[in-house]
Amino acid sequence: MRRKLIHWLGLTGVLALLSYTAAVVFSPLAYPGYNWMAQAVSDLSAEAAPSRQLWNQLAAPYNICGVVCATCVALFVSQKRVSTRLFRVGIYLFMAMNWVSALGYGVFPLTDGGKEIASFQEMMHMVVTVAVVLLSIASLVCLIIAGCREKSVRGIGLWAALALVLMMVGSIGTGIVPPQYFGVVERFSVFAAVGFNAVLGMYLFHGFKGAGEIKHGYGCLPKTEGKCDELS
Repeated sequence: MRRKLIHWLGLTGVLALLSYTAAVVFSPLAYPGYNWMAQAVSDLSAEAAPSRQLWNQLAAPYNICGVVCATCVALFVSQKRVSTRLFRVGIYLFMAMNWVSALGYGVFPLTDGGKEIASFQEMMHMVVTVAVVLLSIASLVCLIIAGCREKSVRGIGLWAALALVLMMVGSIGTGIVPPQYFGVVERFSVFAAVGFNAVLGMYLFHGFKGAGEIKHGYGCLPKTEGKCDELS
């Protein structure tokens, strides 16, 4: 397959995952007393956190690359009419989630990690979190259903199912496990979306090979042409 620029931009999803992982792993070094097993990842980037500067440096590629990858994936599946409409809607919702996350958390960062939510900014931070979670779930459910219906995108459906399970483990687990293990289960949830974005990026890098067998009326050329658009 002859790769174009948009295919290579799929690698930004992997770069975003590596950047986010580095921020989560190394930022605690600048936060004396931080307990990763008990505290949320967002505590590391809170305005009052001593690790905020290091976090911003390590997570800078993540902030840009995550949105770039999700947007390029959405543009590609839209232009090539990849798979079914439900599949594409799932991709669009996932792109929207990444934009809401990037803009929302940028405008309304957590003021002080580990404290009671009281200020307007902190409440808006929680509103953004709810929007991100709902968009993530809606996106993954659409992709899972699309994967069950269409064999060509079943692999993506399975990855979406895994990401959804990890999100549920994180969301439900934070309310069940003892406080000293809050950070452990919370990380399942935060890494699920970032990891799934990297997976979609790799599918884009390979041109969604195997996911482009679309029936006439859903992305094929007119019947006079006699064949569907190529993804490569």
